[in-house]
Amino acid sequence: MTVPAIALASPVGPDDAPTLVLGPSLGTSALLWDRVLPALAERYRVIAWDLPGHGAAPPAAAPFTIADLADAVADAVEGEFRYAGVSLGGCVGLELLLRHPDRVRAAAIVCSGAAIGEASAWHERAAQVRAQSTSSLIIGSAQRWFAPGSVERDPDITGRLLHALQDADDESYALCCEALAGFDVRDRLGEIATPVLAVWGDHDGVTPEASAREIADGVQRGRATGIADASHLPPADAPAATADALLGFFDAVSAEQGA
Repeated sequence: MTVPAIALASPVGPDDAPTLVLGPSLGTSALLWDRVLPALAERYRVIAWDLPGHGAAPPAAAPFTIADLADAVADAVEGEFRYAGVSLGGCVGLELLLRHPDRVRAAAIVCSGAAIGEASAWHERAAQVRAQSTSSLIIGSAQRWFAPGSVERDPDITGRLLHALQDADDESYALCCEALAGFDVRDRLGEIATPVLAVWGDHDGVTPEASAREIADGVQRGRATGIADASHLPPADAPAATADALLGFFDAVSAEQGA
C-alpha cells in the first residue's frame, strides 16, 4: 500500500525540550488540541498531525490501514518522542507501540480502544459519507463528541471542530472508516512494554471506561484514568484536566526512566 500522506503542524514549545506528538480523532484536525497545547508546550516540543484529507493534509491517494498511518507518523517525526492520540489517533498510538517500540518513550491512548465498534458499522458510515458527504454526520458527531453543555459553554471550539468535520475530504474520511473497520490489536496488547496511559471520558459512549481498562490491563505497563465532564473529545471538553492527566503521566514515566 502507498504510505498515506499526513501533515505535521509546526512545532510549539522549546526547541531543546523532549518531543510530544499529538494525534487527532476521525473528522477533526490538529485544532482538537488547541486548548491543551499551551500547557503541554511549557515542557515539551509539541507536534500535532492531521489525518489524510483532514486539516492541512492532502486527500488520500489510496486505501490505507491504521498500521500504515503509524508508519507515516514514524517517518515524519525525527528521533524518540512521547505520544498522545484521541480515538483513531489512539489506535495509531497502539500501532506505533507495536511497530516502532524503540521510538516511543510513553503513550497516552485517549478515548480509544484496541478495537473500536463493529466493522459493519464503519463500512456503513463510509458508504454514507461517500453518498451524502461528511455534512450528514454533523448532528450525530456533536452528540457523540461533546459532554452535555459543552456546545453551549464553548461554542467556539465545538463549532470549529464541527466545521473541520464538514471540511474533511469525503473519500479520505471514508478510507479512515475502512481502516478502523480492519483494526483490532486486542490479542497483541501483551506485546506492548512501553508505559501506557489509557484515558476515558466519563460521558463517552463510543469508547467507555471498559475500553480504556482493556488497554491498561492488557499491556505490560498500563494505567488508566477518567476525565470528568468529558465525552469522546476530552481535549475540547476538559482541556485543563486533560493537560494535567498527560503531564502527570509523562512526568512520572520520565522519573521512572531517569530521563
